[in-house]
Amino acid sequence: MTATLAPSPWPMLPGSLRAAPWHFGRFVVLGSEPGAPRALQWLLSRNCSISPRQLGMVYGALCAASLLIAGFFFIQGATLILAFAGLELLAVGAALLVFARHAADRETLTLVGRRLQVEQCYGRRVARTDFAAEWLSVEPAGGQGSLVELSGRGQCVRIGRHLRPELRGAFARELRLALRRAPLHAAPETEPN
Repeated sequence: MTATLAPSPWPMLPGSLRAAPWHFGRFVVLGSEPGAPRALQWLLSRNCSISPRQLGMVYGALCAASLLIAGFFFIQGATLILAFAGLELLAVGAALLVFARHAADRETLTLVGRRLQVEQCYGRRVARTDFAAEWLSVEPAGGQGSLVELSGRGQCVRIGRHLRPELRGAFARELRLALRRAPLHAAPETEPN
């Protein structure tokens, strides 16, 4: 048997995965019943600095301020100002609605035993793909900083849209390491003593 070693398409960042092997992933318990299996899970989600509720409050304040100013000018005799203020608020509301629809976009990877389940949520669409760890290939979709391509048994998924390009290589290495270390069966959750 011969082996060929090729350099990784993603260069190793200095000290990137040396201290803790799971920088992006975390262990979770699947289910609430005793003896539920543990899994390693990666949650890659959009970085939103404002929640939908806070966004609604800001939009309400913007509407109140804009209508207050437009009302003042309407009283002064500028009758078309209310129509323009209404159009402005309608356009801003539509833009904020589009933003809010995609605020919860995410990619969730769950490694249970030797199975990797990938769930991609984009707006209202949810796509789920299941891979066997033995047949899974984790490679860059293009050059350095590109999306991570998971392929195996005729299925192909690109992930990492919500990761910065310079972190995608470290994420791919972590995922490969987890797939190599994956046990044959999901380990049940043990209660602490």
